[in-house]
Amino acid sequence: MSSILIISVIVAYFVLLIFISYITGKSDSNDSFFVGDKQSPWYVVAFGMLGATLSGITFISIPGKVIDNSFSYMQLTMGFFFGYLIIALVLIPLYYRMNLTSIYGYLKERFGNSSYKTGASFFLLSRVMGASLRLYVVANVLQMAVFEAWGVPYVITVLITILLIWVYTFRSGIKTIIWTDTLQTLFMLLAVGSSIYLISDELNLGFTSLITKISESEYSQVFFWEGDKHFFKQFFAGIFIAIVMTGLDQDMMQKNLSCRSKKDAQKNLYWFSGALVIVNLVFLSLGALLYIYANQTVPPVEAKYDELFPAIALGGLGVGVGLIFILGLIAAAYSSADSALTSLTTSFCVDILDFEKEGDQKKQIKTRKMIHLMFSFILLVVILIFKKLNLDRSVIDSLFTLAGYTYGPLLGLYAFGMTTKWTVKDKFVPIVCLLSPFITYYIGANSEAWFDYKFSFELLILNGAITFVGLLVLRKNSFSLNK
Repeated sequence: MSSILIISVIVAYFVLLIFISYITGKSDSNDSFFVGDKQSPWYVVAFGMLGATLSGITFISIPGKVIDNSFSYMQLTMGFFFGYLIIALVLIPLYYRMNLTSIYGYLKERFGNSSYKTGASFFLLSRVMGASLRLYVVANVLQMAVFEAWGVPYVITVLITILLIWVYTFRSGIKTIIWTDTLQTLFMLLAVGSSIYLISDELNLGFTSLITKISESEYSQVFFWEGDKHFFKQFFAGIFIAIVMTGLDQDMMQKNLSCRSKKDAQKNLYWFSGALVIVNLVFLSLGALLYIYANQTVPPVEAKYDELFPAIALGGLGVGVGLIFILGLIAAAYSSADSALTSLTTSFCVDILDFEKEGDQKKQIKTRKMIHLMFSFILLVVILIFKKLNLDRSVIDSLFTLAGYTYGPLLGLYAFGMTTKWTVKDKFVPIVCLLSPFITYYIGANSEAWFDYKFSFELLILNGAITFVGLLVLRKNSFSLNK
């Protein structure tokens, strides 16, 4: 497929995003950037969150995982559903009651300044790693499909990738992203649906025969009762992954906090959680279809995991499938990465710099834009580090594994704060939160020898529990939260 054609589609796509940014970004205020002036329609937020949650990693990795894991990812997805219900019923009311711009303001009220800064710092680390992994996926595909043939260095590909995000988010942040994410989610879902249709047509499968072919294939098993894929391991891990990667994540909650009311934010999560189950099932079905197609071609397509979808889409199915794939991948990747950049800027400005104490609005806006640029550069550096490491496993596995270590202390902090009435020795909280991931890693590395049990994504729960126990050691006295 012509590189010029791919570039033309990408340029046209980003011209559209920049146009939306221009329309929605007339206000340069911090209220617009951070919380969208609290005027975001809940149904727009819900639809856009699908794209932000799924991302380019889901677009490529979920279909690619099917060969080893069948449809076992649905066990995690079922857990996600119940995790989102907990967020809607427990965390959303808390955040709206406290009228928070950054959700980590809760830790300041509950424990003190050291806990507050620690929680925000773990979010910054988590989101930098997660956003970088997501952009790493799309940069690799763009390099393979376009820029490698032109002799463009990988670092330039990554720089262009991040620069495009910066251009349409630097002015109005979340107010723009609410609408660009909606467009990007639409493109991503159209790309997946179109890919399924075109590949099934290539295999001469109608709708009914397509469902039968997938359900009767070796890839369609959903429930597992042993090993890493055991239902309860996956289900409970899914609940806590949803809680930490959405409910305790400024990136995802910033969209919810931009809704007009608590009830609107809750409606957003109810509809979003149900839709996510269906969409993940569609992605897994696409994965099964890709492997069925790969095995029937002559010669068979040898690519697996994260390389499968790009290899088939850009290989021999025609220009249409290739362009749909590129558009879907770009839409999926950027719908999560743009909000990540905005939330990183928000958290650093509000939580770390505490710049709201400055009375000068112009100075605040200038600072905000400098931080926005700084995080753009940080993402560039981290993506290049990932490239140097040459990740050889499914990227979504890498994402959830990292989440277990970086979000665990946040899980422990919030769990302790919301289920006990103790205060803690605040100045020692950073030590507990720093030690917990290392202890978690040590236990995880030796669990098979010690307990004949191998940890998977539930390392997140272990990490949170260790943090919780550490806070128990630091407890001081009875406490009553009056908020």
